[in-house]
Amino acid sequence: MSFVDIVQILDSTIRLATPLLLACLAGLFSERAGVFDIGLEGKMLVAAFFSAAVAAVTGQVWVGLLAGVGAAMVFALIHGLASITFRGDQLISGVAINFLAAGMTVLIAQDWFAQGSRTPALSGDARFSSIDLPFAEALSGVPYLGPIYAEALSGHTILVYIALLAVPATWYILFRTRFGLRLRAVGENPGAVDTAGVSVTRLRYAAVMICGLLTGLAGAYLATGLAAGFTKDMTAGRGFIALAALIFAKWRPWHALGACLLFGFLQAVSNRYSTLDFGIVQIPNAFVLALPYILTVVILAGFVGKAIPPRAGGQPYVKER
Repeated sequence: MSFVDIVQILDSTIRLATPLLLACLAGLFSERAGVFDIGLEGKMLVAAFFSAAVAAVTGQVWVGLLAGVGAAMVFALIHGLASITFRGDQLISGVAINFLAAGMTVLIAQDWFAQGSRTPALSGDARFSSIDLPFAEALSGVPYLGPIYAEALSGHTILVYIALLAVPATWYILFRTRFGLRLRAVGENPGAVDTAGVSVTRLRYAAVMICGLLTGLAGAYLATGLAAGFTKDMTAGRGFIALAALIFAKWRPWHALGACLLFGFLQAVSNRYSTLDFGIVQIPNAFVLALPYILTVVILAGFVGKAIPPRAGGQPYVKER
């Protein structure tokens, strides 16, 4: 493997890790507040569809982004109503959202565009264009570090850089603000928060809506940044991979970045190489393509160490009278 290959894999890793990172941070906010959300996949899917559909009709990617984020936040509100207001089972609510999104996007896409459950291909102002970082061209000639900066780190869409900046922002919000302290407390001991005169319901709704915002960005990136339109089930399990990354990261923002980059790296390798040849052992294409999903199963099975979720996670709060 040459240095050029390494740089190209790093570039692909960042691109492929972006939707995972946004979805992982979305789940981090929700689950830190005690609301488990396995509906990340559904919210990403509905955001991908509406962002691509509106961008295709209007020709403006920013309008599409707003539509995608809005759709994801509506689904997040549905999850909040089911699990917070009506105290329903959070896992069942998430599964229902995934099923609803999978069926609804296909039916609406076929009805609106009649192109086999997909949207028209996006181009021009209907897609996010790449952004060159400062001094990228000037530094490209510097050995090793220059190509990594100019080709791997530079040249991505704005949503990639928003995702990367969201990591320190999430850390600061959760661990350096009063809102973050209360949010984490709600996930550990909602009764104590309620006793202190802080609304548990309001905090959990805030976390769920932030989750909707971030999954909306993730889905919009899939359809208008990473790809050029919506296709059926284009999330391809990324919501579940993001959940696995969240467990792997043990609900911590910086660890979530590393976990998502690992998954993105595996996807980049599987996309680039049909087989992995180690001389004595040759790994076939089917196994290479399955690597990200195999790691997901390994993490969820608990082979990477015990991950302890927030103590009040998954439990509807009933105020004592």
